[in-house]
Amino acid sequence: MSLPLNMVTNGSDKYQLARYNMVEQQVRPWSLGDEQVLELIGTLRREEFVPDGLQDMAFMDIQLPLLGDDGEEAIANGHCMMPPRVEARVLQDLKLQPNDNVLEIGTGSGYMAALMSRLAKQVTTIEIEPALVELARANLHRAQIRNVDVVLDDGSNVKAIGGTYDVIVLSGSVHEVPAAFFDKLNEGGRLIAFVGNEPMMRTTLYTRTKGKIDVSQPWDIVVARLKGFPEAPRFKF
Repeated sequence: MSLPLNMVTNGSDKYQLARYNMVEQQVRPWSLGDEQVLELIGTLRREEFVPDGLQDMAFMDIQLPLLGDDGEEAIANGHCMMPPRVEARVLQDLKLQPNDNVLEIGTGSGYMAALMSRLAKQVTTIEIEPALVELARANLHRAQIRNVDVVLDDGSNVKAIGGTYDVIVLSGSVHEVPAAFFDKLNEGGRLIAFVGNEPMMRTTLYTRTKGKIDVSQPWDIVVARLKGFPEAPRFKF
């Protein structure tokens, strides 16, 4: 992304310079070379998708809490935004197309859905926490984004999800991806998830090709858990 200097510093947008620095100092150095993604991250107003009072933190390389006063508790419950560089890398790896129908599990503030809506045809995003559904709907309405449907439901209950999709995004970590999700992928469809347990999780990209599922694990990261998904069985002595 290359913004003219006067666009970055002219003062017409209080946070424009902060977004520019976020892209150049955090996102681009993290193996991000897709200029369309870089421009989108640099122009969509991330500060409008965070709770009141946290706008100045919207550009930090952290998991940003979305609910309550206890940040650690919010992250433990999955009530947070992923760091900007992670969201950007997911977008780059998915290679979204204008006719793609997208399913997201874990809406959060609606920011990831908003990003995907600019590159895809339609986004359906499922969130289990009512307060976050309310927050996301308000954020998307304010941003005048009309091709995102926010659904209050348990996204881990894949059998209750209708239709099939070109892209599925699990916006949080899971011990493993339930096999039923792969039946929801169209031919050529992609599913991305953060798989594993602390201290290391693998970003895993599944692609349906001629009825088979190809798997790649391009990078490692640790992100908050999605609710409702099965955990690893515990050892019993």
